Amino acid sequence: MAAFIYGSITELTGRTPLLRLARFGKGLKADLIGKLELFNPNHSVKDRIALAMIEQAERDGLIKPGDIIAETTSGNTGIGVAAFAAAKGYRFRVYINDFVSVERSKIIQAYGAEVVPFSTVPGFADYYEASDGDFVAATRWLVAQVKEAEPHVHFLQQLQNPANPQIHERTTGPEIWRDTDGRLDIFVASVGTGGTLSGTGRYLKEQNPAIRVVAVEPGAGSQPSDRRPEPLEITGVHAFSEQPPERIPPNLDHQVYDEVIAVETWQAYQAAREFALAEGVLVGDSSGAVLYAARQLAARPENQGARIVLLLADGGANYLSTELFNHHLPAETLKNATAVQTSQPFL
Repeated sequence: MAAFIYGSITELTGRTPLLRLARFGKGLKADLIGKLELFNPNHSVKDRIALAMIEQAERDGLIKPGDIIAETTSGNTGIGVAAFAAAKGYRFRVYINDFVSVERSKIIQAYGAEVVPFSTVPGFADYYEASDGDFVAATRWLVAQVKEAEPHVHFLQQLQNPANPQIHERTTGPEIWRDTDGRLDIFVASVGTGGTLSGTGRYLKEQNPAIRVVAVEPGAGSQPSDRRPEPLEITGVHAFSEQPPERIPPNLDHQVYDEVIAVETWQAYQAAREFALAEGVLVGDSSGAVLYAARQLAARPENQGARIVLLLADGGANYLSTELFNHHLPAETLKNATAVQTSQPFL
């Protein structure tokens, strides 16, 4: 029997499995199929873009071993980049939200990366407030400030890096098409950078234009507002409908999706908890939002008999310090929760 041994962690990315969600979807007349991105080496879909962006920068001659790679991220992209940077001999610095789960910061540090909370960046909070909470604008400002002070630092810029949607068009979409034998009616994914939805959806629609693509965003109660500037948000999922163009990631292709479903954070938490109990799989809160949206789609009479494929972006182990899987705390009680109340700041 011939031996088969992988040569690098970079070879383990992608080819994630599909799982029929029989118990979670019990009673529904549509077929729910989850793509489990937690089977990537660092347990999230962001491994795909982390590796793709680094390798594209290498091909373009923008980085060489020993250089500093940097990124602004809510966590999963940072974990992926930290792992692949370590495997390839790069230094990595991540600028990260103070209130991501503590596990994420510790994992990034475990790979030898430098973790810089946004609150420690001089001027960031002032710019964020002055921009009326425009996170996209604030991160652009941060990148410009760092590059001016340290020209040798290379930011991957996942929000606008074309390698982001391209890797999904080359891998995620073809995997779903192949593993379903082309038999799917609806594809559902959340929107953070927009790359997953855009690249995957574009490929699937090229194969069959009748496939509907549904984008998931946070509901109004889970977005920052004057009344609640720091609500408990769905990790890595951002509003894009009814937003000014400058607040929408360039990698989001508006021509790809057919519908937008808004999900509140407490609804995402509830769905993730139900999924854990029904299928024995822990997923993150963005996946909970997709699960909630997919169940709404499956309940519609016009979708009877439809096959709905859900992109479940990451595993749930990195959320155990949060209230995500606290079954003793009813999810509905989190309607008015804030980030400070329900997660631990970076220490």
